[in-house]
Amino acid sequence: MTERYVVAIDQGTTSTRCIVFDRRGQLVSLAQQEHKQYYPKPGWVEHDAAEIWRNVERLGPEALRRAGATIDQVAAVGIANQRETTVLWDRVTGHPIGHAVVWQDTRTDTMVTELDAEPGAEGVRHRSALPLATYFSGPRIRWMLDHHPGLQQRAERGEVLFGTMETWLIWNLTGGLHVTDVTNASRTLLLDVHTLDWSAESLAFFGIPRAMLPEVRPSIGVFGTATAAFPGVRIGAALGDQQAALFGQTCFAPGEAKCTYGTGSFLLLNTGSELVRSTHGLLSTVAYQIKGEPAAYALEGSIAITGSLVQWFRDQLELITSAPEIETLARTVTDNGGCYIVPAFSGLYAPYWRSEARGVIVGLTSYITKGHLARAVLEASAWQTREVVDAMNADSGLALKTLRVDGGMTADNLLMQFIADVLDVPVVRPLASETVSLGAAYGAGLAVDYWPDLEGLRQNWHRAAQWLPTMDDAKRETEYGNWQRAVSRTFDWIQA
Repeated sequence: MTERYVVAIDQGTTSTRCIVFDRRGQLVSLAQQEHKQYYPKPGWVEHDAAEIWRNVERLGPEALRRAGATIDQVAAVGIANQRETTVLWDRVTGHPIGHAVVWQDTRTDTMVTELDAEPGAEGVRHRSALPLATYFSGPRIRWMLDHHPGLQQRAERGEVLFGTMETWLIWNLTGGLHVTDVTNASRTLLLDVHTLDWSAESLAFFGIPRAMLPEVRPSIGVFGTATAAFPGVRIGAALGDQQAALFGQTCFAPGEAKCTYGTGSFLLLNTGSELVRSTHGLLSTVAYQIKGEPAAYALEGSIAITGSLVQWFRDQLELITSAPEIETLARTVTDNGGCYIVPAFSGLYAPYWRSEARGVIVGLTSYITKGHLARAVLEASAWQTREVVDAMNADSGLALKTLRVDGGMTADNLLMQFIADVLDVPVVRPLASETVSLGAAYGAGLAVDYWPDLEGLRQNWHRAAQWLPTMDDAKRETEYGNWQRAVSRTFDWIQA
C-alpha cells in the first residue's frame, strides 16, 4: 500500500517551514525559508505577507520532493502560525495593504493606554479574558484603519479583509475562503471566549467593522480544499503556534503543561473545559477545539524575547556568528559575573504587562567579558520562565512537577540545565522536537481520520532528554532576587 503523509505549514515569526510527517508522527522531510524583518521605527516590527505566501508556494512542493512523495499521498495539510500578527488585504485583488504588523510590535502603546481608560474597557477584558495590551490584534487593526486614508469606509463595505497569518494563508491556499480558528480568534480582543464568536460590543469598542472579519471555526476539522501549493488536498487544522505545540506535546489533560522556546517563549497549561481567569498576570486562552466537541482552554505565560535575544546578540552585537555558538561562548565562564540582561525590547509581557518598559543590562563592571554576556543572555530565558511558572502555580493552585519543552532553543543543553535549576523541577524534551508543526499535523490528521483518536497520538510521544535540578536552594533564591531587582530597573522607561 502506498504510504500516506500529513503536511504541516509552520508559519513562524522569522521563517516558514513545510514539514512532512508520517503515521508515527516522525519527520520525513523539511523545507524552510526565512523572511525579511522590517523595523521602520523603534518598537515597530513588520513582515511582508506576500513574501510569506510566496515562500509557502515554493516550500510545499519542495518538502514533498525531499520526501519522495507526490501530492496524492498527502492526506491533509495543517497550519500553525505566529499569532496576533495582523494582515489587511484587498478582497478583490488579494494584495496586502501595507506590511503585516507583527505580534512584537508596540506602536499601539499610546492607543492602548487611552482605550484602557474608556468605560467599555472592562467589558472587553471580561469577554476576551485578556488584558488590553499592544500584544493583541484588535488595536493593530484599529491603528491600520486610522493610518490608511479611506480604509475604514472600505472595510465597512467589506472591501478590505482582516486576518491573522493562518487566515491569510487559507485565503491564498483555497482561492478566497475567509476563515479563522478559535485559537487565533481568541488572541484579537474581539472574540467572546464563551460563545466562541465575535463580540458585537467589543467590535463597537474598537470601531472595527464585522464585514472585514473571517468566519470563526473549530481548530480541528476540514476548513476547505487547497487549489494552490497543495492542490486537491484538504486543510484539516489551523492553530496558533503555541496551542499547536501544546497539542503536539499531547498535553490533552488538565494540568499538563509545556513551554516552547523560540523567538519568544510560551508556557501553556491545559485547564480543560474550564476557563480559568488569571489573577497573576497570565492569559486565559482557547487551547484548541475539535469539531463537534467543547473547546479546551489554557492558561498561558507569554515571554516576548528569548530566542530573538540570541539573534540580537548575533546580528546586532556580532559577538557570535551563529546561534549555537552562544552555548560555547557561555561555557567559557562559570557564572554571569554579576551581570543580568532583561530583554524588554518591546515591553514586558507575562506576568508584568508593562508596555513602557525597555531592556537593560545591569551589573556591568570591567570584569565582564563577552562570555559573561552570553551567559546572561541564556539565563534571561530561564529567569523569565521562572516568573511565569510562579504565576501559573499561584493561579492553578498546583505546583508544576515537570516541564515539557520544545523549540529551537532546547538544543542548548546549558540553557535547559539552567531552566531545571531555577525551576527546581525536571525539564523533559520529547523525541519529536518540532512540536508546533507536529501539533498542526496531528490536528489535520485527526480531521480526516488519518489518526483515530487522541490516545493514538499519545502513544507517539517519547522522551529524548531530561535535565534534573542541581542548584543549591540558597543560590537559586539569591540569584532570583538579583534578577527581580534587574527587572524593576526596566519599568517606566518610556514616559507618557
